[in-house]
Amino acid sequence: MRLRSGDVTWVTWGNRKQEANSNFPNGGWARLNSIYAGKWKPWHPRPVLIAADQFMEKDQDAQSHWIPLDQRMVIQGLLAERKKEQRVYVVTIDTPPEYAWIHDRWPRLLRLKQ
Repeated sequence: MRLRSGDVTWVTWGNRKQEANSNFPNGGWARLNSIYAGKWKPWHPRPVLIAADQFMEKDQDAQSHWIPLDQRMVIQGLLAERKKEQRVYVVTIDTPPEYAWIHDRWPRLLRLKQ
């Protein structure tokens, strides 16, 4: 995660099936509409910024597509907490039309002010 100071710290991403950690939802994504609907409230969600210079989505044929990010762009994340443990989830929105052939969800991208 990108801190307000500009530094970066590491937090475990999501909850993988092989972990079987019942404290957190499975997967690594949080749809924006589910956040607004209050589905994440049990995990005391906080918005965070995820530093990245690119991200990858796989299409229906499991082919990887790397999307580069402008250096002023970050990925919106959701920091979830339970029992003094934290996990970060990528906040997703509907895919922009030009990439709709890849996947039906897309990371929510934000432009830094500075």
